Amino acid sequence: MKRESFGSRIGFILISAGCAIGLGNVWRFPYITGQYGGAAFVLIYLVCLVILGLPIMVMEFSVGRAARSSIALAFDKLEPEHTKWHWYKYFGMAGNYLLMMFYTTIGGWLLLYLFKMAAGSFEGMDTGQIQGEFGKLMGQPVLMAVCMVVVVVMCFGICSMGLQKGVEGITKVMMVLLLALLIILAVRSITLPGAEAGLEFYLLPDFGKMKEAGVMEVVSAAMGQSFFTLSLGIGAMAIFGSYIDKRRALTGEAVCITVLDTSVALISGLIIFPASFAFGVNPDSGPNLIFITLPNIFNSMTGGRVWGAIFFLCMFFAAASTIIAVFENIIAFAMDLTGCSRGKAVTVNLIAIILLSMPCVLGYNVWSGFAPLGEGTAILDLEDFIVSNNLLPLGSLVYVLFCTTRYGWGWKNFLAEANTGDGLKFPKWVRLYVTFGVPLIVLFLFIQGYWSKFAG
Repeated sequence: MKRESFGSRIGFILISAGCAIGLGNVWRFPYITGQYGGAAFVLIYLVCLVILGLPIMVMEFSVGRAARSSIALAFDKLEPEHTKWHWYKYFGMAGNYLLMMFYTTIGGWLLLYLFKMAAGSFEGMDTGQIQGEFGKLMGQPVLMAVCMVVVVVMCFGICSMGLQKGVEGITKVMMVLLLALLIILAVRSITLPGAEAGLEFYLLPDFGKMKEAGVMEVVSAAMGQSFFTLSLGIGAMAIFGSYIDKRRALTGEAVCITVLDTSVALISGLIIFPASFAFGVNPDSGPNLIFITLPNIFNSMTGGRVWGAIFFLCMFFAAASTIIAVFENIIAFAMDLTGCSRGKAVTVNLIAIILLSMPCVLGYNVWSGFAPLGEGTAILDLEDFIVSNNLLPLGSLVYVLFCTTRYGWGWKNFLAEANTGDGLKFPKWVRLYVTFGVPLIVLFLFIQGYWSKFAG
């Protein structure tokens, strides 16, 4: 069976960026930027992206392109004889399924809030009532399940149309719209009366605040964010490598994707900080920011219903682009491992993902007594912890060691694949750093993630 391929280079870049651009760009990035000294943190974050995120992304693309398959078969095809690298595929595949077990539920929340905002449901509500609305939603498992199923069916429906017509065609439109709408929202936010204080906080480095938080902690948070924002380590990027031809060297493509991903995170800060300062609201983190803080801000704003609807449309696009990209990966596993048709892979996985997403939905109501990571946590937190703190860093470590050591695919093979084609080449002189430095940083992040979770 001939492997499908992208219709255009821009398609590959936008889809890979769509996979990387997710809710972390919006509900994690602005908050930790605020926590760690605004612009000072952003500077360190950008450096970390270049020295950590980029090399790992190039490695993942190279493995995918050389093997012409998803993580389900890539290591089998490239590993030296009698080695066991292919064992990692089970963890990589599990990571994709686990990510979708909670991402689909959040996608459902965003879809519901998009309709609520557009319908003006929040108009006339005070802060407490808006907070109550989100609490009320958590207590409605049937409504949450219906929204989740709609998202799953919609995104698998796009994947069932094929790589070029479905995934590429629709993601391209979504990503262009997402960027355009975010810029419009940022301009609106910056021009609000009182927005200057927010801009100052966001764009002028405050090294004092950085010292307060502890320089090492800030650096470690910047590394962590740079690493998690690009969805590295579970083969989510390798699949897109397997769909592209050899005309372009892979480092330049990885740079384009990283720039797009970072732009979305930075623009999100330009929306959130000026608006928060203009209305005297403390920018929160996680679901609170999206579902409580921002609806309050839009409520206070002239024409807030329209701006709020545009914002939730952006959020839905950011979530859906990641869901479609990971679904495409999951479909590729089935097709690579069993040789089944795309249609059959879609049908089986659609049912599987709906069933696997139910614990996350029920974790806020029927099973709310189960707090896996301590008081106030839900099943979503456990699923996120397994993916973000375990499978992403350890998976990235596997890719780095596989591409740099003679026990794996090896440095020469990796470099030859990464540098095939026109464009920016992966530099040979960084060999020592990527062979020893990157694995040490990744291990540090892995240990630090556990430390801050359980000892901090």
